[in-house]
Amino acid sequence: QVQLVESGGGLVEPGGSLRLSCAASASCISMGWYRQTPGNERDFVAEASSSGRTTYGHSAKGRFTISRDNVKNMVYLQMNNLEPEDTAVYYCHARRIGGEYWGQGTQVTVSS
Repeated sequence: QVQLVESGGGLVEPGGSLRLSCAASASCISMGWYRQTPGNERDFVAEASSSGRTTYGHSAKGRFTISRDNVKNMVYLQMNNLEPEDTAVYYCHARRIGGEYWGQGTQVTVSS
């Protein structure tokens, strides 16, 4: 079992930035982020493998950057030029051989 703990969410004005962090209790093959708004499924935001390969969802390209610290078992999501449409609960996601894991979620609200 792997525990994931997110931090860094909050309220930000349109055009602002936030950095999300997620700490894993063990090493993972991949770590990434999804987001969800009420009544909708979770959408893929970004993922980073332990080898450094990164993948982005459509909404993240050009504005969000994912990075990992494999020594600390952490993943980060730098979000710039945020828009009201980015308002959602952001969930950390991780994969290991034989399982996948989710964090509890952190709220990001983009509003003036």
